[in-house]
Amino acid sequence: MPVAELNPQSPIANPKSAEVVVSVRGLTKVFKDFWNRPKALAVDNVDFDVRRGEVFGLLGPNGSGKSTTVKLLLGLLYPTKGHIEVFGHSPRHVQTKARIGYLPEESYLYRYLNSRETLNFFGNLFHLSRGERANRAGQLLEMVGLSQVYTRSVGEFSKGMQRRIGLAQALINDPDLVILDEPTSGLDPIGCREMKDLILALSRRGKTVILSSHLLADVEDVCDRVIILYGGKIQAMGTLKELLTEPDTLRITTPVLPRETVERVLEMIRHDVAADQVRVDNPTQNLESYFLDVVQKARQAAAETSGAVSGARVAAYLRAGADERPPAEKILERLALPQAAQPVAKPKPPSPAPVPAVDAGKLEALTRVATPAPAKPTPAPEPKPADLSKADEKLASLLEKPK
Repeated sequence: MPVAELNPQSPIANPKSAEVVVSVRGLTKVFKDFWNRPKALAVDNVDFDVRRGEVFGLLGPNGSGKSTTVKLLLGLLYPTKGHIEVFGHSPRHVQTKARIGYLPEESYLYRYLNSRETLNFFGNLFHLSRGERANRAGQLLEMVGLSQVYTRSVGEFSKGMQRRIGLAQALINDPDLVILDEPTSGLDPIGCREMKDLILALSRRGKTVILSSHLLADVEDVCDRVIILYGGKIQAMGTLKELLTEPDTLRITTPVLPRETVERVLEMIRHDVAADQVRVDNPTQNLESYFLDVVQKARQAAAETSGAVSGARVAAYLRAGADERPPAEKILERLALPQAAQPVAKPKPPSPAPVPAVDAGKLEALTRVATPAPAKPTPAPEPKPADLSKADEKLASLLEKPK
């Protein structure tokens, strides 16, 4: 499932350039014990450059200095000796850090946040607007295959699912330099293939990727250049073609030929080469391709899963400028275009509280008081002399009309 080539006319079809993104000279790191005595020489006088748009591999067995080199590039460790520049600045330059995306060897995430909350948190650290955070989070979750389980807490995820959400958080800021430390650790074969498709998509967009891994098959599929570390030192460096080509061996591949033709070809070859040095067999595909083909056929009739699913698309804001792209590249484009962002669903207003029942009689009485009708003057009732007190009698006499 290789990633398709971009349109040659595209401005990012050949994004690799001579621009140096990372420059390392004489890098040395010595870990010391409590009494400041040298304990371990992790990196020993390492020199290399990484150019824009390049996928650069750091290879080596466990303990060879790969992760230490990555932490030095990020400014998480101080070098004992040597010089590092990232985008022309120190690794501790704050504005430079905003252009870097990092997936550590272990995913350190807040276990009580769900996937969307996790991406919202990291997006807020880069001062992304609320709408942009929501837009990118949705596309990244689709890309890493977690859109169906985004309400689950990260602490409930398996290791492979945590690697997926860790990758999403590393890309939330649309970084120019992506550093991936053992990115396929814990991923199933489908996730590994999608990770490699993503790395190729980032490179085609002109982004720089530094990949640290000891899984050689993953590196071979995506890296332009590699260095092989052992004991903290560079043992080999170059392009994969330079390192892997066997100049003293030739391979001829043809369609199926009649047996007579094969015999004639072999007879001619054996005039110059010993018979035990010639081999004829059928080519085979690798196990990854076969596995993905079986899963693809099974998925067409399979039930839903509660775990991670195939993302199949790369977030749109991480990709641009291609005409024909595989599914793994088709999300990278949308996130980079704010005008193409899907509208963010507004929160539903709370339902109004129930209105208590009103006594109709009281309401009518209150209405009459609020808007009284003009009352006609009514004559005062004529008092009864027998029931009046002396004061009332005096008041009544004053009210009587003169005859």
